[in-house]
Amino acid sequence: MGINWKNNRSKMVVGIGSALVDILTHQDDAFLQETGAVKGAMKLVEKQFIDQTISKTTKVPSIVSGGSACNTIVGIGRLGGESRFIGKRGDDDMGALFEEELIKSNVEPRLFTSSSPTGRVLSIITPDAQRSMFTYLGASSEILPEELEAECFVDAAVVHVEGYLLFNPDLITRSLEAAKNAGAVISLDLASFTIVEESKELLEKLTYDFVDILIANEDEARVFTGYADEMDAIKALSEKAEISVLKVGKRGSFISMKGEIIDVDPKGTGEAVDTTGAGDLWASGFLFGLVNGYPIEKCGELGSSCGHEVCQVIGANIPEHVWAGIRKKIDMF
Repeated sequence: MGINWKNNRSKMVVGIGSALVDILTHQDDAFLQETGAVKGAMKLVEKQFIDQTISKTTKVPSIVSGGSACNTIVGIGRLGGESRFIGKRGDDDMGALFEEELIKSNVEPRLFTSSSPTGRVLSIITPDAQRSMFTYLGASSEILPEELEAECFVDAAVVHVEGYLLFNPDLITRSLEAAKNAGAVISLDLASFTIVEESKELLEKLTYDFVDILIANEDEARVFTGYADEMDAIKALSEKAEISVLKVGKRGSFISMKGEIIDVDPKGTGEAVDTTGAGDLWASGFLFGLVNGYPIEKCGELGSSCGHEVCQVIGANIPEHVWAGIRKKIDMF
């Protein structure tokens, strides 16, 4: 495939990112506007802002474990894959809940702890199923580069890194260096167009130096490449990594590898209830397929199937009976 699979006996996917608890609430566009959010974007805030905003909601929010890379790794665990998540949580009830959810999802937790509160994300879901996020990083932002020892990445075939780590240049650089030194293939999800805007110079350098698999949606790709046209964007992304992915929502995705662009159709029917975690779970299916040796187009199809199913529920937690159905279909991929 062009990628140097040094750890070719392993199927382990290791994720590193923010250990966050998702707080989900359905609200109308007027409420969203009052908060000052940019629809579909993520904004960093203090814990007090989230608490105050929740107090103004008209519906009781749902609380589930979350975080971009964590969602991806949980999905791989639910598919039956080998997975590990590296992050930092608070020494509190939400942190304990977060770790318990990892274990239940067949994920090996490699969690550092902090006296700060566990990080959290308030996701406001509008009637068009778009989610706009306010994030308090809390303990999740306190991972120290020196804590990322080689053993964190032992046996990793792929290390999946979320773009949100670009807010901490020393940490993401150390993460990528340690993962590459461990012989892993590096997967980077750009995570949010606002992050790409603010970190473009660093992103260009890190992508060139370390990244083998680059995953982006339309907005992220537009900001990173300068191209709004999807074919121009995927061609530009293909010049930055061995495998490049452009997700185009309910229209499917494009995957570039070895100069070939594959058009992957969407899977499933029905309107989205909530798009939270759609891209993260797409990556779950794709990376699971990749480490298990599936043809690249089949990796994309499994990604589309996982991405579709998460859009049928609130939050990024697909119910177990749905996962069971996906696992039964894996042989078809």
